[in-house]
Amino acid sequence: MTDGLGVKEDVPGFPMTRTCPFAPPPEYAELRETEPISEVRLTLNGRRAWLLTKYEDVVKVLADPRASSDVTHDGYPLFMPVPVELLKAMPRILFHMDPPEHTATRKLLTPEFTARRVDAMRPSTQEIVDLLIDDMVKQGSTADLVHKLALPLPSYAMCDLLGLPREDREFMHSWISRLVSKEMTPEGHGMLQMEMAMHMDEILDAKEKEPGDDLISRVLARNIENGTNLGRPEIITLIMALVAGGHETTANMISLGTLALLRNPDELAQLKANPSVCRDAVEEMMRLFSVSDFGTSRVALEDIEIGGMTIRAGEGIIASMGAANHDPAVFTDPGTFDIDRSPNRQIGFGYGMHVCSGASLVRMQLEIVFNTLFARLPDLRLAVPFEELEYKEASFIHGVIEMPVTW
Repeated sequence: MTDGLGVKEDVPGFPMTRTCPFAPPPEYAELRETEPISEVRLTLNGRRAWLLTKYEDVVKVLADPRASSDVTHDGYPLFMPVPVELLKAMPRILFHMDPPEHTATRKLLTPEFTARRVDAMRPSTQEIVDLLIDDMVKQGSTADLVHKLALPLPSYAMCDLLGLPREDREFMHSWISRLVSKEMTPEGHGMLQMEMAMHMDEILDAKEKEPGDDLISRVLARNIENGTNLGRPEIITLIMALVAGGHETTANMISLGTLALLRNPDELAQLKANPSVCRDAVEEMMRLFSVSDFGTSRVALEDIEIGGMTIRAGEGIIASMGAANHDPAVFTDPGTFDIDRSPNRQIGFGYGMHVCSGASLVRMQLEIVFNTLFARLPDLRLAVPFEELEYKEASFIHGVIEMPVTW
């Protein structure tokens, strides 16, 4: 392999396509063996970038301050069709910031996801899950798990966290699902951002006039108290990133995680017999599915030596969480769903300074969902053949489109 992008004429396109819902694209395994740092061409815009498929290389890059998350750099490997002009005109979202801006902004959110605060959200999360399952049962013995449980839970929970009326959940879900669609045009993407920004602007107006016991009100107060002094556009962008990051991934993990348990009856039996193992099951689900490589793109600020080669300053990097989480050098038999896996150093929530702020909240939500679902509906099973399920191939985040279940 030679240093520097653009040498090869024939390089694979990216993103690549999954052929199994429980595994990343098969090309990852081949590249990991033959060319663990390989050149790819982004299908969105033809840009070249380096794809990293070994666990040790991925975590090294994600922890390296020379690997920038700033999406406005020309070499950044952009997946989504966002107009460059919009990117440079708008404030950067949290996972596209570098220190010291990232450090100061993240401090506004850190107190919201302490163990104590997340634990305090357990009763409300349990209430939402119970209400959603109640509604499923009232309508008969068959339901679509995606639209009756997986999608509503994070939407309702996010509304409660932000202090918004639960009626806003439909608006948020529609916005997010269109935002991560591969079919969205640059113009459409720009309109979506403006649509949500205007909505959030109205919400911030209301919270400034009448603060409540909610995340937005506390962040507004903390912004002043900490001397962070972010402007209105920066606060709006911060909340938008929280909404986007806390919805689609959680929703997809609920449906995919349920599917993994249904397809692995021994693991499911273990969870039913001992609900405390659900915490380990969630970690294994995060490893197995690794629903997106979207959030771990980087661009080299200076030359970086890694894996025996040099990534030059200005070149894009895609540090694949999915490939890392299936690296057999770290995870024995990585294609197997094993809730007893130990240690499990999965990086499905990211790694380094940009690890998901709300990871503890997502873990708590998933634990409550799976334990409650199978305690209340112990005979839950697919209502259609497994082979008939369809997946979100038009989205940048892996998930099931519909999942009919019966009990």
